[in-house]
Amino acid sequence: MPGNLWRLRRYLRPYRWQLVWLLIAAFAATGASIAVPLVVQRAVDGPIADRDPDGLLRLGGLALLLGLAEAALIFIRRWAQSSSAVGMEATIRDEIYAHLQRLHIGFHDRWQSGQLLSRATSDLSVLRRFLSFGLLFLVVNVTTYLAVVTLLITLHPGLGLLVAAGAVPLFLSSRRFTRAYLRAARRLQDEQGDLATLIEESAQGIRTVKAFGRRPEMVRRFAAGSRTLHDTATGKGRLLARTSAQFDLIPNLTLAAVLVAGAAAVAHGSLTIGGLVAFVSLQLMLVWPIESLAWIIANAQEAMTAADRIYEVLDTPPAIVDRPGAVALTWAGPEASTRGGALHFAGVWFGYPQGPPVLRGIDLAVRPGETLAVVGVTGCGKTSLLSLVPRLHDVTAGQVTLDGRDVRDVRLDSLRRRVGIAFEEPTLFSMSVRENLTLGRADAGEDEVRAALAVAQADFVYDLPWGLDTRIGEQGLSLSGGQRQRLALARAVLGRPGVLVLDDPLSALDVHTEALVERALARVLRDTTALLVVHRPSTVALADRVALLADGRIAAVGTHAELLRDVPAYRSVLSAEETGPVGTTTGRAATVTDTGDLGLVRS
Repeated sequence: MPGNLWRLRRYLRPYRWQLVWLLIAAFAATGASIAVPLVVQRAVDGPIADRDPDGLLRLGGLALLLGLAEAALIFIRRWAQSSSAVGMEATIRDEIYAHLQRLHIGFHDRWQSGQLLSRATSDLSVLRRFLSFGLLFLVVNVTTYLAVVTLLITLHPGLGLLVAAGAVPLFLSSRRFTRAYLRAARRLQDEQGDLATLIEESAQGIRTVKAFGRRPEMVRRFAAGSRTLHDTATGKGRLLARTSAQFDLIPNLTLAAVLVAGAAAVAHGSLTIGGLVAFVSLQLMLVWPIESLAWIIANAQEAMTAADRIYEVLDTPPAIVDRPGAVALTWAGPEASTRGGALHFAGVWFGYPQGPPVLRGIDLAVRPGETLAVVGVTGCGKTSLLSLVPRLHDVTAGQVTLDGRDVRDVRLDSLRRRVGIAFEEPTLFSMSVRENLTLGRADAGEDEVRAALAVAQADFVYDLPWGLDTRIGEQGLSLSGGQRQRLALARAVLGRPGVLVLDDPLSALDVHTEALVERALARVLRDTTALLVVHRPSTVALADRVALLADGRIAAVGTHAELLRDVPAYRSVLSAEETGPVGTTTGRAATVTDTGDLGLVRS
């Protein structure tokens, strides 16, 4: 069993004794099935020929018992197969999901979500079918074929060798089929992933699709992808059908030859009638193993392709992991007398793969309890700078320290509990409001949740149909943009972090709500080290100091008043952000409303 498929054997180990009994039951059932034609031979050449009713009754009863035993053993085998197969599939799926959580952000940026989804669903289903059925049938059917052919040669060497010779064209046909089917299976599974990605993007972007009237275009794109998938699946089906027909034809031609040659052997006395009946009955037992060979080979090829696709994910090493000897940080909360939270960027360089450096030699210090705002034009690296603190990305050169310790020497789970984050593009999950809020602090009490909501001016949640237990829908699309941002901000505050990283978290708020949030947030920031990306002077007012980022470098650091007075580039950035090309305030031409849609369900 080649390559990555062989590596899956470790998932079989927990079920090894179950599989042993499964094989014993399968072989015993096969033995009972083989024994029946031999009993028939005895009956034809004995009691039937001798007109012995009692002997015929005894042999008939024996054949009945063998049939009942075979049925019972098949039931035991199928039951064991199902339970072990589902268990193996669940184990592999859990491992894939856990590994995806460990992989760095860059991996998820490069991979289509539909491709990952198809690997965790359809590819796993293929593997389950092979590990539970295809692999067993392969072992049992090959054993059955060898045992029956050996018995046929014993019954009549000439006829037995004739049957055995049928394996030669079967072998040649299976070799051609294997090569062609492997390519078709991989192409089909990749196209399924592409189509899943298109469906997911269309569902998530349905508002944009409708707003721009692109529904016909999306339908055409889906139809083209679906047609490609259909053609590939049809071609694969034809290939399997053609090979199955060949595998069906060969044993039937052999059976016809055996009937003619067997009749001649009976006529010449070299074979009894009972022997011919037993021979034909045993040969008929080979029809199913041979006919199923095409399905088994096809299933094995699909399983090999599925294993390759799954190990493409599992073999990707996490780029951001705990260093050997990494330590856990302790955090006593903002009320502690020695709160800590000193951040220092020392000679930091950072760039994305296959791209120029985004940050170039950043030197920046944030004192404990200080709020530092980062200002700059779009694309200058502000978000990239903030992402280095919780190690969503790692520096290319230099270091980021927290309380004097390189963040790479801190355990990831400890670091990310210490650092609270709210992004400009908030991510909410298809769960209740409460579950979204307590994502970083499952033990948060009701009073703490209420206080965090008050800071973010997110009390609107109590007006939802079921309050905090209202499910807000996938990606939070049942809420407005401003509501999503405020919930994300409340979630970050609720974690009571030592360091708060906010990437322009108020951009979707109206002027009045923004002012309320800023006043409440100012009280929180007094006791927390904070790093903010801001675009408007109103938000800059929250900061003790401001850093101007230009071309990946820190161009100036000082208070808002100092930079406004002494740094023309700073004035230019703020005026460009605040005022649009026709003199209207950017983002304020239309007031952002905070009334969500009615797509809310009870948790």
